[in-house]
Amino acid sequence: MFNDISSLRAHLATRRSGKARDMVAPGPDAGQLHDIIALALRTPDHGKLAPWRIVTIADDRRERFATVLKDAWVAENPGAAGMDLSALDQFAHQAPSLLVLISTPVPGAKIPVWEQQMSAGAVGMNLLHAAHAHGFVGSWLTGWAAYSPNVAKAFGVADGDTIVGYFFFGTAAADLSERPRPEYDDVVSSWDI
Repeated sequence: MFNDISSLRAHLATRRSGKARDMVAPGPDAGQLHDIIALALRTPDHGKLAPWRIVTIADDRRERFATVLKDAWVAENPGAAGMDLSALDQFAHQAPSLLVLISTPVPGAKIPVWEQQMSAGAVGMNLLHAAHAHGFVGSWLTGWAAYSPNVAKAFGVADGDTIVGYFFFGTAAADLSERPRPEYDDVVSSWDI
């Protein structure tokens, strides 16, 4: 069983993201989504800077998001006008709930930018944990849409800020399956100097 929430240890041992394209309703309602985000905000944050922000994309804004994606793709890929951009429509409309996590390091802070970015990544992981704890499946996606300057502009991303990823939540329509994980001995060693 994946995402076993009977205990924290069970959850961590069985945590598995779902595929956003395989998520169906129900997704979190407004109250559950608020709770998921509130739990994720309990993230390590050296300096108490909150160097991240979260943007929710409501159902009635998904078509606008699809238009932003398509316009950005055409602007950044000469010759793309008139091409089949249905994959971008699909991306914008998959799963019942969609959030955008943005890293917003505080310039000039005594906390290094890298630590602030790591905190944003921790928020991302906690968004998944919190969604799973509420009985939903979650997916954290990046790809072209996370690195596009035109898409970033649509979310008010300033210089030095970056889209950490898109977070999709819903109910799994297909069984989750395990994916390859690193072998313990391949990534863990003892310091012996």
